[in-house]
Amino acid sequence: MKTVLVIVGEQAFRSRLTSGLKEHGWSILEAGDSDLALALTRRHQPDLIICDWQAPWSDIALSCRSLADQKETPSRRPILLAAGNGQIAEKMAALESGVDEYIAKPVDAEALGRMLSRLSANGHGNAEAKPRGGHGGGAETRLKFWGVRGSIPAPGPETAYYGGNTSCVEVRVGGDIIILDAGTGIRKLGVALVEEFQDRPINLNVLITHTHWDHIQGFPFFPPAYNLNNKVTIYGYEGARQGLQSTLSSQMESPYFPISMQQMPGTITIHELKEMNFRVGAIEVKAHFLNHPGICIGYRLFTPGGSISYLPDVELFQQLRTRWKAGAEPAPARVFDSVPEEDRTALDFIRGCEVLILDSQYDAGEYAQHSGWGHSCFEDAVTFAMQAGVRQLFLFHHDPEHTDEQISRMVACARERALRHHSPLVVEAAREGREVLLPAARALSV
Repeated sequence: MKTVLVIVGEQAFRSRLTSGLKEHGWSILEAGDSDLALALTRRHQPDLIICDWQAPWSDIALSCRSLADQKETPSRRPILLAAGNGQIAEKMAALESGVDEYIAKPVDAEALGRMLSRLSANGHGNAEAKPRGGHGGGAETRLKFWGVRGSIPAPGPETAYYGGNTSCVEVRVGGDIIILDAGTGIRKLGVALVEEFQDRPINLNVLITHTHWDHIQGFPFFPPAYNLNNKVTIYGYEGARQGLQSTLSSQMESPYFPISMQQMPGTITIHELKEMNFRVGAIEVKAHFLNHPGICIGYRLFTPGGSISYLPDVELFQQLRTRWKAGAEPAPARVFDSVPEEDRTALDFIRGCEVLILDSQYDAGEYAQHSGWGHSCFEDAVTFAMQAGVRQLFLFHHDPEHTDEQISRMVACARERALRHHSPLVVEAAREGREVLLPAARALSV
């Protein structure tokens, strides 16, 4: 008979759960505190742990499964199921922590039974199952995500948590505002800037990585560009087969758009870059060519809070994944002796940065079907970030077909990958509206 450990504080809720589980043939263990839950885990090695996702029960449940995973020769890996209030933010947080499934309260006994049957049929609960998640002197630097999706906008209820807009990231240092890419996320950024500055003029700098549509298609809808008091400087390297000016303006020509770029009232200057090192206001910027179809650039911004590397579209070479198999010991430094020059130079480009925003569009299985398309899988992204000594990695350029649940599970697996190699790397998924503050003092510790 399969055994379930129920970690719930509320007696009425615990009784409803145990009653439904008994009907489906489970042997029940109950715990209302940490010590008892851990003792029962050691003694019985439950097949299922179900908990109320309200603190402290969620932390107790994660500790119990961690304890079960530490067994020298585990015959199975317990399923971890969380029951919560059903809010999307709580559900995504639970999945990012490595929960196998999340179910909203009040829990229906039949729905719970169907969920457990499906989990068992899919192979959850064995030693090879999905890894658990882990917890992981100048102006302040503020980074904010406005668009995180790749390829094409993906609005809808299944992408509402992480967001469906294409690439756009805002970085502020003092009075300098740098915008990384002009995907559809730039529209909301523009609305926020107009509301913030009101009648005051705005000086904005837009760094374009490349001119694929998902990185420029939001600019025609950028409100600050329609105010003659505002100055917008666009930086980038030459567009595909033609100059940057021509590429950016052609998407606004008839019959594609009713207003041409020349008709935008704001002062718009396009600066086609020739050098790989330059300055935007007080911020030093370095650029690096990336492995992506056409001309594509990654940027590294050196701020008082540490450096921010932005590599939204890049296909890392497969040697990184094939050399670090799942569960392998940390690779020695010499493993990179045979890494292709393209990866080694990119590795050096981001080495030691505070924040890395990196293309993680696929998982390893999906990447096998999309090799040569110019994008990476999250497994390679984590390995790459660990080898570069990055402090915080944001998985970026989410596939338009990936739901919030899929992305949260990818985060959980990515965190476990870092934990297995004893890396201090912090892994997150980029999410629209997420802000990251980098105090100036932090730069001293990098």
